[in-house]
Amino acid sequence: MEPRIPGLDYQRVPVADGVALNVAVGGTGSPIVLLHGFPQTHLMWRHVAADLAADHTVICPDLRGYGDSDKPADTDGRAYSKRTMAADVVALARALGHDRFALAGHDRGALVAVRTGLDHPDTVTHLASLDVLPTLDMWDVMRGASAAVGFHLYLMAQPPGLPEQLIGASPDAFFGHFLDLWARDPEAIPDQVRAAYLRACREAVPSIVADYRASAGIDVEHDEADRAAGRRLRMPVSVLQQDWGAALGYDAAAVWRAWASDLHHSTVTCGHFMAEEAPAEVVGALRDLLAR
Repeated sequence: MEPRIPGLDYQRVPVADGVALNVAVGGTGSPIVLLHGFPQTHLMWRHVAADLAADHTVICPDLRGYGDSDKPADTDGRAYSKRTMAADVVALARALGHDRFALAGHDRGALVAVRTGLDHPDTVTHLASLDVLPTLDMWDVMRGASAAVGFHLYLMAQPPGLPEQLIGASPDAFFGHFLDLWARDPEAIPDQVRAAYLRACREAVPSIVADYRASAGIDVEHDEADRAAGRRLRMPVSVLQQDWGAALGYDAAAVWRAWASDLHHSTVTCGHFMAEEAPAEVVGALRDLLAR
């Protein structure tokens, strides 16, 4: 049996024509939506969600194209734009009875969260981003030999065909590479959860590639338009990133300040999967954010 987050109820919620999301919901109180990253599913929030559910309504979906959510074909290059995925999040919350909600995202989910905050500023009350940069800035800071760590970004940015074929030929090796490389504490992702992640990714190669391809195309266009218009995140924002020190090579807090006036930026000493490796610190940061 697939692992689940204890204490949360599971359902499928329609959010767009032909698209329903798998979502775990639990707790009572003001709502917070938690969006997972790559190569994971909603299960990455299992520790954080259990804590927050004591006094918040916690909503943990699989993003479209991931996990047990629907995976529509990307026929126009827009099916996996962060704007489209942000609209999913708003529709999901409204279907569950919430017109306003706090929002936290990790990795890919953080990109969706930022787009949701920009497109729906009156809907998102608080916003947290875990271990990622806004799309436009991510491409700006990746250069030279150091960009090799992001080889997957360039691979999945290629036109449809080759990336799907290469990844699909050995999906467990491809997705498992990132689970191994990015986790400072391998025991934070137990075997049963790792197997669930690999199973989910194995069944979603085209949609995962489409998500990344959008971030090299239409998502950049949307970010550029916002930057040109001076559009910023209006709600309180908290950013947690790994503590790379001088090796980072750029001022991450300054990057985020260009997008958010009310910003709290902090570093966490763990690997990329901080909600699983350092859940107490993540919970503390989210509770501090919600109190602002």
